[in-house]
This record gives sequence, structure tokens and C-alpha cells, in this order.
Amino acid sequence: MGILEVKNVGKRFGGLQALSNVNLTVEENSVHAIIGPNGAGKSTLLNCLVGKLIPDTGSVMFDGQSVLGRKPYEINQMGISRVFQTPEIFADLTVMENMLIPCFAKRDGSFRMHALESMMNEKDIVGKAEHMLEEMKLIDKRAMHAAAMSRGDKRRLEIAMCLAQDPRLLLLDEPTAGMARADTNNTIDLLKQIKEERNITIAIIEHDMHVVFSLAERITVLAQGTPLVEDTPDKIKGHPKVKEAYLGETQAA
Repeated sequence: MGILEVKNVGKRFGGLQALSNVNLTVEENSVHAIIGPNGAGKSTLLNCLVGKLIPDTGSVMFDGQSVLGRKPYEINQMGISRVFQTPEIFADLTVMENMLIPCFAKRDGSFRMHALESMMNEKDIVGKAEHMLEEMKLIDKRAMHAAAMSRGDKRRLEIAMCLAQDPRLLLLDEPTAGMARADTNNTIDLLKQIKEERNITIAIIEHDMHVVFSLAERITVLAQGTPLVEDTPDKIKGHPKVKEAYLGETQAA
């Protein structure tokens, strides 16, 4: 049994069957990629994993507990954090102010907004925020407004905000979308470092195959809401079903 177990999950939107009989196991302390062409159901599946959507059929279990019917903040408290395709940060706040919020939320056990002034007066919260920024190589930008950051640094800040809550499972929705290649490679290196140092489980949705094959230990390929194949990266490369899903025609062996 893996840390995340998806069994027979189905989801329909009107006449569209977005997911059908999806089964997926993510092993603890692994990096598992979910790939597929546009419209394959990747984002729908991810939204089912974090409580944003409730499947019509099937189950989603995290460490033996169902995530279905739980609010997103409850799933977060279970130990699941999500990084969105577009960085979810507070653009009107500084880097440090952004970092203080999840540090306080974890300590407080709730996710309501607290006055930033009172956070600044609590040395343990400030110390944790500074430590996270140092770890992510953002400490020199602590006074910068988040809106002025590069996309790569915004992503780095968002990951830091997720890690401040000590998750066991980090879900990444196309974390390198819109990045220059240098930022993409820096993000790959960062995620490798996080995986090694924190023994965290990572599940990633990504279109960039360079990212997928640089990080993933196991890959699930979706097409039209149904898993086509799940295997190691070496066996996924060149797999005829994967070629057919992406290119629209069966490739000769």
C-alpha cells in the first residue's frame, strides 16, 4: 500500500466523462509523475486529490484516511500541500510577509489570516520564516514585494510556503509552466534537494518531459480520463500506447 491510493475514481461533468476507473498508487518517499495530452484529466484528478472536487465514484486515501468530503484546509492539515500552476502568493505583500503566514498557520492550527504586525513580534515565527527563506535562497529578497519577483523566484517562494507546514505529500501542478530553461533547471535541482533532505513524497503533473524524466521514479500516463500505462521512466519512453496518445496514431515498432 502506498501513501496515496486512488481506486476506481470516476468524475463526470454533464455529458463529459473526465475520469473513468482511475487507479493510482504513489509510494512513500517517491516522485510520481502524472502525464498525458491536453484534456487527459490530469487537473481533474489533482483537484480530486485535494478536495476541490469530489469524485462520482471510487476512493482517494492518504495514509489510510479518506480525503473525500474534507475541506481543502483539512486535507492540508492531514499533510498534503499543493503548488498551483500559477504561483499562489500574496503579490501585494513582501517575500517575508508571505513566508510568515504559513509559519503562523502551522503553529496556530488554523488557516485564518492574522495581523502581520503580531506575527513580526513572535521570534519563533520570524526565525522559522527566515530559515525557510535561507533554505530556498530567498533571504536577500525578504523585503521585496512578491509582485516584483521573477516567475522562478515566485515558484520557489510558493514551495517554501508549502514546506513551512511540514507536508508529507507535495502535489505540484506544472511547476515549471512559463519558466525560462534556466529557471526550469533550477526548479528541478530544488525539488531534488527537497526530496533528498526531507524524505518527502512528491506527485507532479507536468507537460515538460525534461522535467518529468529528470525527477520521476514512476510515471502514470492518462488519456481521455483513463490510465494507459504506469511504469518506470525508462519503460515509458517510446511506449507505443504513449506515442499513440500524444501523436494521435500508432507508431510502428
